[in-house]
Amino acid sequence: MSRFYFHVRSGTNITTDEEGTECADVAAAREEALATARDVVADAVKASKNETPDCFIIADADGTELMTVAFSEALPQRLRER
Repeated sequence: MSRFYFHVRSGTNITTDEEGTECADVAAAREEALATARDVVADAVKASKNETPDCFIIADADGTELMTVAFSEALPQRLRER
């Protein structure tokens, strides 16, 4: 297991994940990011909020950015911006 950090980008603001999460590999980290994004989007819809963060920036323990996972990827295909 490796530790991955899920930094949150909202516009130009980045909130860093100081704790990280243990995942088997980068593919599992991506799935974790998508699951969390679904929860955040669902909570925003339930609260009638119009804004959610833009994406997660997944980094490894060395701080290297491995990938970006857009919150829009958590939506069903037909609801994604075109």
